[in-house]
Amino acid sequence: MSATSYRFIIADDHPLFRGALRQTLEKQYPDASIEEAGALEDVTARLEQDGDADLILLDLTMPGMRGFSGLMYLRAQFSGVPVVVVSANEEPQAIRRAIEFGASGFIPKSHGIEVIRQAISDVMSGNVWTPPDVDLKADDGSDDLIQRLSTLTPQQVRVLMMLSEGLLNKQIAYELSVSEATVKAHVSAILQKLGVESRTQAVIAASKIEAGQWQLGGEEQEAAGA
Repeated sequence: MSATSYRFIIADDHPLFRGALRQTLEKQYPDASIEEAGALEDVTARLEQDGDADLILLDLTMPGMRGFSGLMYLRAQFSGVPVVVVSANEEPQAIRRAIEFGASGFIPKSHGIEVIRQAISDVMSGNVWTPPDVDLKADDGSDDLIQRLSTLTPQQVRVLMMLSEGLLNKQIAYELSVSEATVKAHVSAILQKLGVESRTQAVIAASKIEAGQWQLGGEEQEAAGA
């Protein structure tokens, strides 16, 4: 594919940073189509209208993201579109988690323009880019939960995000334009896939996605089931 046909989506709720990324992309790919979005729903609306995008530059903290849940949803719903996280969070654990949830790269916002350009170029060439000093193979005991979360369908990810917001089944059904029975089936499947016994435990697991904590310990499970 030639650079003239590239389509980028910059997803960040800070207009100044979106503008800086746009200038970077325009200089690097002068003939590319560049779109901007300030919330997760804006990104999904653009992709639902036309899913043929070449790269999403994604902020983890913009409205609708709920930690890594938004990344999970985009990767599940639009698996053919590469996503690079561009974040102020530079914690190695956050970088590892983003890659494990399907991101093609992770660029800290503190990095200079030349590093950002090189990172984008590497990803567009089919590589995964992260800061060179981050060990992607480090084990923090999160593999089991991540593997379980990766089995959720896009709709189940959306239901889990809505459960985390405190929505009732009938409210979720309304938002998704499905029946309550369908929502109940999704909730049952979520509990089974996550290996938990209650909605509360599922919400605890979801909250750990957002907080960057990954182990659902026995004490918390007992408290959730109480």
